[in-house]
Amino acid sequence: MSQDSTPENTEVTIVSTELLEAAAAQSACFVMIVGPEIGRRIALDSREMAIGRSSRADLQLDIESASRHHATVVRTSAGWLLRDNGSTNGTFVNDRQIKEQVLEDGDRVRIGQAILKFLMGNNVETQYHEEIYRLMTLDGLTQVNNKRYFEEALEREFARSKRYKHPFALVLFDIDHFKKVNDTRGHLAGDEILRHLGTLLRANVRTNDLVARIGGEEFAVLLPETDLRGAVAFAEKLRKLVEGERFAYESKAIRITLSFGVVAYHESQRSSDQLVDATDKKLYEAKRDGRNRVCS
Repeated sequence: MSQDSTPENTEVTIVSTELLEAAAAQSACFVMIVGPEIGRRIALDSREMAIGRSSRADLQLDIESASRHHATVVRTSAGWLLRDNGSTNGTFVNDRQIKEQVLEDGDRVRIGQAILKFLMGNNVETQYHEEIYRLMTLDGLTQVNNKRYFEEALEREFARSKRYKHPFALVLFDIDHFKKVNDTRGHLAGDEILRHLGTLLRANVRTNDLVARIGGEEFAVLLPETDLRGAVAFAEKLRKLVEGERFAYESKAIRITLSFGVVAYHESQRSSDQLVDATDKKLYEAKRDGRNRVCS
């Protein structure tokens, strides 16, 4: 590629020389938010860093979906430039495939099944600790809450409802035949499905609702101040939304449906575990009865 050519899908921003020099002088690092070493901090303290599966890579990613010499990060006058090295599965910035791109603070870099968050600025240390806190509460792939956070929130809501007699409901659901997607299309396709689903979930829950990924393809939604009828209506709306959504990987459509179990809190339930068990049984019933349905 000639120096004058602009790679497809690369955005170019013109800024002043002073700003370019300031950007290049700022500290920068990657934080692994999905991958084999979640929470690992990788300082960008040299002019160039090789990323890939090779043992000689500066940042070695021991995952099959990464190429041996997958990508390179180079410090330039414009900041940190990420360049794909003709990798098999591509390099992505904020879920957009790139050939090369100057990174901005907060960008999410995806290499195979690993996701790295790029942090840059004069307060990288503070940003890093904030990101670690986020990793304690959020699932890095889907950006919904994680299992640990969900379990703590469920305990609080259960105790509150028991004390004040407030209604709430629990919805458990998972992706139908998800193993088949991974087996036939590969784990990168499965990850893309999960990311897309996470985006839909975040856009379709109320502010006070809590949605979490609690297993590989299993999710939970905690619905405060919601009775069984309202929870079933919510689950049915979400079921139809996903059934009608176009999921795809590498421009090939993948049909996705969900099965739901729904149970409302009742004062006879002695613990949150009992509520979860009851909801899980309803989810199993939905699977047994043909999938892509809501059971309550």
